[in-house]
Amino acid sequence: MTHTDSRPAAERPEVSNIEIVSHYFDLAAERLGLRDDVADVLRSSYREVRVQIPVTLGDGRIHTFFGYRVQHNGARGPYKGGMRFHPEVDLDEVRALAQLMTWKTAIAGIPFGGAKGGVNCPAYSLEPGELQKIARSLMDKIDKVLGPTRDIPAPDVGTNAQTMAWLMDEYGKLHGHTPAIVTGKPIALEGSHGREAATGRGLIYMLREAAPQMGLSAADTRIVIQGFGNVGSWAGRIGAQLGCTIVGVSNVDGAIRNDGGIDIDSLVRHLEREGGLIGEFPGADAISPDELLEVPCDVFLPAALGGMIHQHNAHLLDCRMLLEGANSPTTPAADDILADKGVHIVPDVMANAGGVVASYFEWVQNLQHFRWDEREVNDRLGTIMRRAYRDVAARADEKGTSLRVAAYELGIERVLEAARTRGYIN
Repeated sequence: MTHTDSRPAAERPEVSNIEIVSHYFDLAAERLGLRDDVADVLRSSYREVRVQIPVTLGDGRIHTFFGYRVQHNGARGPYKGGMRFHPEVDLDEVRALAQLMTWKTAIAGIPFGGAKGGVNCPAYSLEPGELQKIARSLMDKIDKVLGPTRDIPAPDVGTNAQTMAWLMDEYGKLHGHTPAIVTGKPIALEGSHGREAATGRGLIYMLREAAPQMGLSAADTRIVIQGFGNVGSWAGRIGAQLGCTIVGVSNVDGAIRNDGGIDIDSLVRHLEREGGLIGEFPGADAISPDELLEVPCDVFLPAALGGMIHQHNAHLLDCRMLLEGANSPTTPAADDILADKGVHIVPDVMANAGGVVASYFEWVQNLQHFRWDEREVNDRLGTIMRRAYRDVAARADEKGTSLRVAAYELGIERVLEAARTRGYIN
């Protein structure tokens, strides 16, 4: 049984991740005046792997999934990127996300290239034992292209610290104990303090950099979060600790609103008890996911899947800032609509880099077999995220362009410099 995206066509993103990333790469490449042959090298992937993963599930039948690992560019260091378990995973999506990781690590200024991987399995409906079979089978089939100085996976949509533990253990069976082979591991297996919250925390660091330009302070910032998974929930918790008011939240099961503020810690506990039934949370009113877009706020934070904000709903947003927690959440057409409305867009390629920055810290700690405390991790994360925002904002001001275009230009330039220095490109 082969699994594909079973959602009705009307519910799927109208523009794919690969189309979104390619659009912004082509725009930046044209502005930078890259030769066509150079652009082709930077656009395409160095290596692409596809493997078959047949697994017997609880129904007694063999289900055939497919696993992918795309290594886009390693000019600046080992390949780095998440491993997602989701029915929508396919080669085009993984290619796009791998390319995005190349620019993201370059913008953040950490010594990694870009990669991505995944399996097209419905992680949310599988038992832990079934997920473990899939993870171990995947590692058994792609271990030859991975390594702590070659390619280091991390958690992504549908995977978590436990998944990384299974991957690390399977790699260890083949190559000996190698904690630096993955990041995002449990603390008990040489994971890093602060890693789980890092992407959400990084978004709040970005918000704190951008807010003064808009006359905002934490105490008067109202936030709507689309996608209350790991990234969205941590951004909400940390934002609330700073004094922000979370007025709307959604997840795969529904959406809620409370203009007076949602108690995020209570919501997290409710979802843990009720298994994700957000509409039954007693501290807010249930609304539809479409209505969430219309909730007045200062900051709209998309942290779900790609392409969720598009030309048919972008006009509904009533916000002053779009802070992108997901990868490619906004299509180019929607980006133009929001820009025309004067919305300040902090793009994914820099905004959600907190996870890979903390992964870099974990990798460094693993190589040294030494652990930093959480405060040191968070302080170092803040330093890098603030620097990334300021570097991109300075370029945007200098060139008179958006943060997104400036970020892509900066990332491409840094990768190109490394590739030329190595002698890959003349």
